[in-house]
Amino acid sequence: MRKTELLKSIRLYLFDMDGTLYLGDRLFAFTRELLDALKATDRRYLFMTNNSSKSVEDYIKKLEKMGIPADKEDFITSSQATAWYLQKHHPGKTLYVCGTRSLQQELQQAGFAVTEDVEKTQCIVMGFDTELTFRKLRDICYLLSTRADIPYIATNPDYVCPTEFGSVPDCGSVCDMVFNATGKRPVVIGKPSALMPELAMEKTGFSKEETAVVGDRIYTDIKSGLNAGIAGILVMSGETTREILEASADKPDLVLEDASEILKALEE
Repeated sequence: MRKTELLKSIRLYLFDMDGTLYLGDRLFAFTRELLDALKATDRRYLFMTNNSSKSVEDYIKKLEKMGIPADKEDFITSSQATAWYLQKHHPGKTLYVCGTRSLQQELQQAGFAVTEDVEKTQCIVMGFDTELTFRKLRDICYLLSTRADIPYIATNPDYVCPTEFGSVPDCGSVCDMVFNATGKRPVVIGKPSALMPELAMEKTGFSKEETAVVGDRIYTDIKSGLNAGIAGILVMSGETTREILEASADKPDLVLEDASEILKALEE
């Protein structure tokens, strides 16, 4: 199928955010027009992000500052997916959250108690923690070293988060650091798991053939599409380089310089 035909056949676009629609606090020039065009052609989009440092409310405010209107129904986040997983597999447990206050509040709103007391902790949640302290790392290492059966959940596996100047360590890098100290790996919830695309399709009613993930990372965004059996569209506006793409065993269905090529296809 030609690029234009594939892009026009998609009815539900699952957009990664940072590196795909904006970079740091800089909105790409095409983003507003692209989102407007999807709405105008009776398509649906959701913002699907592994970044658990911000709550949905935080993302709504961030997008509004960039001139993008959004509400809660426009998001599928690793925080939401983590809360769903915890409700299904570890209901009622008291959580130690190595994450931002926003992540802690989101999990509390989902019905979980959050504590900083290791003696009261029944489950560990690791997120992208922009408020990381050595005390949190020490507490998690203590819990993993002294309680062999404690559940250990990570919101996402990303090694870095892109910024305007380069990258900073993300959840996956911190998990590796904890592994080096304890030998323990978490259950990982976010992309590349199929869970978020599956939740998105269940939420909107679109089929696999009508759905695509659009993102700048092969090992999270594109892999989640492959795992869910939907199209994976890689944009070269974020983390992935040509060298990374050539070396990867996982190949996207399409490679675009950036997401503005979707807009061009819709206009043809």
